[in-house]
Amino acid sequence: MKIAIDGPAGAGKSTVAKMVADKLGYLYVDTGAMYRALTWKALHDNVDISSGEALVRLLNQCRLELQSDSASQRVVLNGRDITEAIRTREVSNHVSEVASHPQVREAMVELQREMATKGNVVMDGRDIGTYVIPDADVKIYLTASLEERARRRYEELRVKGHEVSFEEIKQEILERDDKDRKRDTAPLQKAADALTVDTTGLSITEVVNCILNIVHQKT
Repeated sequence: MKIAIDGPAGAGKSTVAKMVADKLGYLYVDTGAMYRALTWKALHDNVDISSGEALVRLLNQCRLELQSDSASQRVVLNGRDITEAIRTREVSNHVSEVASHPQVREAMVELQREMATKGNVVMDGRDIGTYVIPDADVKIYLTASLEERARRRYEELRVKGHEVSFEEIKQEILERDDKDRKRDTAPLQKAADALTVDTTGLSITEVVNCILNIVHQKT
């Protein structure tokens, strides 16, 4: 079975998808982390992120691994654990531009589709149900109000010791939403056959149980 979970920034996709995969015993693929890893590498190596060709060349030089256990998923690039490094504001503010290049998406989607052939999988991102695995058995569009998404991101950064402004975070999410929805290749949108799950005001457990119920109904 293939489960696709899409939605905008801050909707809780990664956390929820990982828990759903753990509950079902499925492989979890965090596609957003893959784009973040490339973005981090490009910024780290001073590669021009406005050049799709340069980014694909960089990607071809990378060995990207998603290593999961019962507690978390680690992102490892060329043997280096960059799980925390890819969650900085700098990466967040540039990842949409990196992901907008058709050449980059083509290369990433090839990797993601290969992962989806390895068995039961839960994959989250912005174009999973519409583009990466349009034949997914279950498609979820996970969303939440802008205020809720900004609050989650704000609290996440504060816990990590970052001094941030709530209004700045809110504006950054708005701008990222706009970029994701307007990009030419595989923009963020709800698949026609996807079910919407609004996580505003819900706990992670409630959201996970909701999706598990949908999966169980499907099976």
